[in-house]
Parts: sequence; structure tokens; C-alpha cells
Amino acid sequence: MSTAFDPIYLGGKRLANRIAMAPMTRSRAYGPGATATELMATYYAQRASAGLIITEGIQPSVVGQGYPDTPGLHSAEQAAAWRKVTDAVHREGGVIFAQLMHTGRIGHPSLLPDGLIPVGPSAVAATGQVYTHQGPRDFVTPKELEHDEIVQTIADFAAAARNAIAAGFDGVELHGGNGYLIHQFLAPNANQRTDVWGGDAAGRVRFAVEAAAAVAEAIGAHRTAVRISPGTPLNSISETDQADLEETYAALVAGLAPLELAYLHVLEGPNQSLTEGLRKDWPGTFVLNPFTHPEPTGQDSLGLIEDGAADMIAFGALFLANPDLPRRLAAGGPYNAPDRATIYGGDERGYTDYPALPA
Repeated sequence: MSTAFDPIYLGGKRLANRIAMAPMTRSRAYGPGATATELMATYYAQRASAGLIITEGIQPSVVGQGYPDTPGLHSAEQAAAWRKVTDAVHREGGVIFAQLMHTGRIGHPSLLPDGLIPVGPSAVAATGQVYTHQGPRDFVTPKELEHDEIVQTIADFAAAARNAIAAGFDGVELHGGNGYLIHQFLAPNANQRTDVWGGDAAGRVRFAVEAAAAVAEAIGAHRTAVRISPGTPLNSISETDQADLEETYAALVAGLAPLELAYLHVLEGPNQSLTEGLRKDWPGTFVLNPFTHPEPTGQDSLGLIEDGAADMIAFGALFLANPDLPRRLAAGGPYNAPDRATIYGGDERGYTDYPALPA
């Protein structure tokens, strides 16, 4: 029986434990051209005792940005800046994957240059608002991607993955959840296409599978992973038809499994039986961010590894506030509480000033 504190091999790397730092947008990429900063290097290096660090969402292209001050990996300058982060993490003995996140229709033209507007599988606007430097703004109707533009977007993911490896990352995770572009293709309310990229479940999973395949071909399947959040209503996604939900994610797993990816990362919703089915069908490493709402994922979730429900457990808010989280979990606490007011944007406060336990 494995425990959270046992090592595991992933992507050709020996991880010190089975505790992952979940991806969390922090909006502090204040370097020129959406580049990573020294403060970001400090932040991630502080958390290098995680078995695996998964970065905040990183846009793979200019039009993939949906929030202020989020970093990119689509230029040489961005890759060079990320090298400071990966070097800092590696010096501390950590392993770090870059999460590639194209936000699709989630965003606003004011966040994009040159008159660009957000894009999506269909010209269907999300309901709600996004934060910009000018304050909250309503989501706009996205530009529906044409076939050639979808092919180019897949190529953008592969190019960003190559940049990630050049920047020293140990691998990449494609964000296929939380209502962003890949999830938009999966969800029937956001994807109303009738061509090969939409329609039935097989059509709607095609973009996710082909993006993962392109990245795996570019950098190796052992360095490629996918994150999903089946059934989440985040960012105006509707996956309420249970039969379609199960069919869609079964088709997705069936399409991804032959690629022999590094792992599948599931951000769980309240439908635990769906998670159990995905765990059963997925042949490789299974990373779980368990559903613990309204509380953050905590120490009790470590038992899911011992039960065989997951190979690794991802922690979000608790890792944000506790840079030495694996040590605290082993000791049973105590835990710093996250300061919600400093999660997005700002300086070192609520970012790199959370204390570790005394030596």
C-alpha cells in the first residue's frame, strides 16, 4: 500500500512524494511582455518540496490570455524568463510542469493587443464578467475559430510546449477544464459546431485529443499531461446531461489513453462516481484534486492514495499559504490560512511571505 509520502516515478523523474501543488493563477507576471519575474522564482522555489509543482496557467499564444498579468510561453523572451523559475526550483530539488492554458472565450478585448478578440469553438458568449485593469467587464461574443485556425491553435500548444522544455520545465500540463478553450470544445453549450470539431462526443473531444497528441509528439508523451474538470459549471460551462457527460469523458479518456501520457489530472466535482469511472479507465498515473467544497483540500484527502483512488493528490489553497506543505501534512499541521485579498495581483504580500515551520 502506497502513502502520500512514498516516492513515485513520473515523466522519467523520481518524485520525492505524491503531493502535488495544483495550478493557481496569481497574476503577478509583471515582467515585460508577460514574462516571469524573480519574485515568481522565489514563490515556486519555496514550494519545491512538493513531489510535483504545476504552475499557474500560462498562455500558449497572445490570444490565449484571459486575465491581467498572466505569463506566456509563446516568445523567446518568455522562455528565457521562465528559466530563472525552473532553475530555482531545480536547485531546491523540485520537479515542475508548466500548465498551458488557453482561456478561449473567457477574457476581454482590452486584455489583448492589435484589435484581437477572444476566440472559441462557437460564437457563443459566456455569461458573467472578467476582471481587467479597468475593472470588471462583461464577456464578449468570441470569434468562432475556423478549421485552419483550430489547426494553428493546436500548433500553438505544441510550440509553447517546446518553449517550456527549452525553459527547463520537466513537462507540461494542458488545461482542459474550468471552462477554458479545451473545455469549451468538450461542452455542448459552448461548442455548437456541426463539423468534425463538434456535434457528438467523438467530435467534441477531438480538439483535446489532437492538442495532447501534438504536444506529445513535440516533447514526448512522458512529459505531457492533461487536466480536466468534468461537470464543473465554472465560466458558464453546462454539462448537466449526465448521459452526455459520461459519454464525453469516456470518449476523451479513450482518445488520450493510447498516447501514454505522464498523467491525467482530475479536478473533481460532486459526482464522485464519475471520478471513480475515470480512475478505472485511465491506464496511467492519476492525479486527483478531490472535491472538498466548501473547505480546501486537506490532510484527510491523503487517504485517497492509500485507498487506491489516486496516485497523487493536488493541493491548491493550502499550498498557496504553506510553502512547506508536505512537511506540515506529515506533522498534522499547523497550517497557515490563505489571505484571499492577496491571491490575484499585488506584491510579495500573500505570495512569498507565508512562513515555513521552524527548522
